[in-house]
Amino acid sequence: MKALVPVLLVALLPFASLHAQARPLTTADYACRFVMVPVRDGVHLNTGICEPRGSHEKLPFLLTRTPYGIADDSVVGDDYRFLATDGYIFVFQDIRGRFGSEGQFLMNRPLHDPSDPRGVDESTDTYDTVEWLLKNVPDNNGRAGALGVSYPGFLATMAGINPHPAMKAVSPQAPMTDTWMGDDFFHQGAFRLSYGFEYSASLELSKDMSVPLPIGTWDTYDWYRRLGPLSNVDAKYFHGRVPTWEAFVHHPSYDDYWKARAVERELHAPQVATLTVGGWWDQEDRWGPLATYRALERRDSAGRNFLVMGPWNHGGWRRGEPRRMAVVDPGTSEGYLRDVEAPWFAFWLKDKGKPSQPDAYLYDTGAREWRSFDRWPAEGRRVGIYVHDGGRVSFDKPAAGERPWDQYVSDPAHPVPYRPRPVEQTYDPRGSHWRTWETEDQRFVDGRPDVLTWVSAPLDSDVTIAGNVTARLVASTTGRDADWVVKLIDVFPDSVPDNWKEGGYELMVAHEIMRGRYRTGFSTPAPLAPDTPLDFTVDLHQQVYTFRRGHKLMVQVQSTWFPLYDRNPQTWVPNIFQAKASDYKAETHRIWHTPAHASRIEVTVLP
Repeated sequence: MKALVPVLLVALLPFASLHAQARPLTTADYACRFVMVPVRDGVHLNTGICEPRGSHEKLPFLLTRTPYGIADDSVVGDDYRFLATDGYIFVFQDIRGRFGSEGQFLMNRPLHDPSDPRGVDESTDTYDTVEWLLKNVPDNNGRAGALGVSYPGFLATMAGINPHPAMKAVSPQAPMTDTWMGDDFFHQGAFRLSYGFEYSASLELSKDMSVPLPIGTWDTYDWYRRLGPLSNVDAKYFHGRVPTWEAFVHHPSYDDYWKARAVERELHAPQVATLTVGGWWDQEDRWGPLATYRALERRDSAGRNFLVMGPWNHGGWRRGEPRRMAVVDPGTSEGYLRDVEAPWFAFWLKDKGKPSQPDAYLYDTGAREWRSFDRWPAEGRRVGIYVHDGGRVSFDKPAAGERPWDQYVSDPAHPVPYRPRPVEQTYDPRGSHWRTWETEDQRFVDGRPDVLTWVSAPLDSDVTIAGNVTARLVASTTGRDADWVVKLIDVFPDSVPDNWKEGGYELMVAHEIMRGRYRTGFSTPAPLAPDTPLDFTVDLHQQVYTFRRGHKLMVQVQSTWFPLYDRNPQTWVPNIFQAKASDYKAETHRIWHTPAHASRIEVTVLP
């Protein structure tokens, strides 16, 4: 969720470039002032208004709202430089209860009850802000747009719900959308421990993120392991002062509390033009952009719903080279900002140009090229990538006579780290590998007895997948609960002449976790029958990716990913947030591969 300053995207789309170059912005380009904008319940919101010096045309507003504090140095960020070439009145705003704004902050504030005429939410605050701007800032053209990354991306989505008539275009980028199902705090029932602890404390222990976290070691893997059960968090550190942590404890399943905050459930036909942007290796909000686009696409009869997914981590398109992950991104952010985002806003807010934007413009990292789709997910042949006896994987189903399963012991006392140690704090100012962990070479877990690995023979031709990636596991456990981590990995050839460092690299192409207790429904946890093969569906979301000739397909399964995800006790407890240390037990898990119990990953293969 967490871009501490507003930022934007880059790529190389099929539009004629309107901006050959754009230099960094300075105070000589924009005159900025700060005002307190009133909204309907009497609260005033701290707002920065930056107008280009020497402009002689009426300009649209471009609004970014944030919980992270608006800049006070009166400089528009360089990620807006291509937009600035076209000319906008840039508006930045602290949301209610944060930094310079009045009112009470509420994490991921849901839409208010429509029967309450005095209710407020992020949509009404945006509406009231636009209304004030139109009346109080001269030389505007009567139009407004909104954009933002992460939490500001969620706020951009809210700007398109019950929008002001002047709001014509919004761009939710890496939007926090459903924080239980697949964004910041839970993934298919598994709790994101380090992120949930560190992020909620940073935002809710103070109005301006000034209270330091109580973590006293460089390697947080050790710190979280010593923390013990989740019940120790409030007893030792928060003491009821972090409302979001209280929500985790009291709402561990997908109940009405989380559904009210799942923005995609409130999205129907797009009410304004919407450009949703995300990264295939976004470590925080990969679910959000795909869910936002999917929800709006169902009823997009007016052709106003667009998706861009690139080879980026969280907001990497706006940060450019400092955040580029070389193994997947040859340098695409500049092109996105220049050739996609700037022309798109210019068309909708200034009637400038006519971009032929495809419905979905997606980067195929394996082929190192952009692909355009008029329909997404793509249509094609669904195939299974099956695991077999002997550590093999292929497109063929298991045959009779193979050993029926592979097994491992998962011990909560010795969890698998989710990235190579030391695991620094998520946003440690001294540096952290958090932003790049999803592209880490997975060889760091090779040889662990609690990680199962199956690998194919080298491919004799390219294989391009595009669309939904879904793991269908048949698994059993000696316990009453288990987590299932599934990875689809591209294994590079042993020798890569152009880059010797990539020889044998194991790149996660798709990956996800789900908590076994939710196998029959995310709102209704239930214990697993021990020693019984059961079907589990793990949504690995979507991807477009070409596995090149000579590469290998790899599938891995494990049951801990620590400390990003909390440890499953593997015994049955109604609420893991209230589990005791004695509830955590080592258990044996089996992954089955027989004709009747064929574990696999299902993908769509393009012709």
